[in-house]
Amino acid sequence: MSPTATTVVDLKAISERYFAAWANRDPDAIVALHTDDTRFWIHLGDEAVVGRDAVRATFAELFTAFPDFSFETYRVLYGEDHWVLDWALISGDIRFDCLDVVVVSPEGLVARKDTFVDAVAMRAAMGTVTR
Repeated sequence: MSPTATTVVDLKAISERYFAAWANRDPDAIVALHTDDTRFWIHLGDEAVVGRDAVRATFAELFTAFPDFSFETYRVLYGEDHWVLDWALISGDIRFDCLDVVVVSPEGLVARKDTFVDAVAMRAAMGTVTR
C-alpha cells in the first residue's frame, strides 16, 4: 500500500459489534474494540478518561450505577471516520437521552468516545432536580 493510500474501515460493522458489546453490558468486550490510548468523556463536568484500563473501569462503574442498563437507538449517522449515535439510556424507571460522537482509528478501533447527556432529563429521571 502506498504512503498516500487510505484504509477504509467498515464503520457500520464496527458499530454493530460495539453496540452488541454494550447491549451485553460487557466492559471487556467493549474495550477490546478500543485503542490502547482510547479517550472516553462524559460531558457532565468531569475530565476525560484516557487509556483502555481506565475506560474499562469507567464502563464497569456505569453498569454498577445503572444495573438494568439498556438503550434505545434513535438513529446512527456515519461519517468518514466516525459515527454519531442518538440514543436513550434506560435502567428500570430511569430514561434520558444521550448523544455519542465516536471516532474510529484507521485500524478499526474506537479511539475516542464523547457522550453528551441531556442533564436536565437525567436529573429529573433520577429524582435529583433542584428548583
